[in-house]
Amino acid sequence: MIERSSAKAKRGVQPKGQRRGGPAAAEQQAEIARLIDELKGARARIAELEQKHAEIVNRIDWIIDSLQNISD
Repeated sequence: MIERSSAKAKRGVQPKGQRRGGPAAAEQQAEIARLIDELKGARARIAELEQKHAEIVNRIDWIIDSLQNISD
């Protein structure tokens, strides 16, 4: 007959180096902070490019209107 172990398995045990406050956690937090900064920069750049795009479209519309007024 198979014997059962009377000891309960521990849950939530993390491998060494991945425990809270360990060097791996600090490295992960630093990487997260770096990625957040990179994301903020990318979002700012996207907003800048969208603004320039809108300005260019407005300029093209203005030129088209001006050319139509000349030909009228």
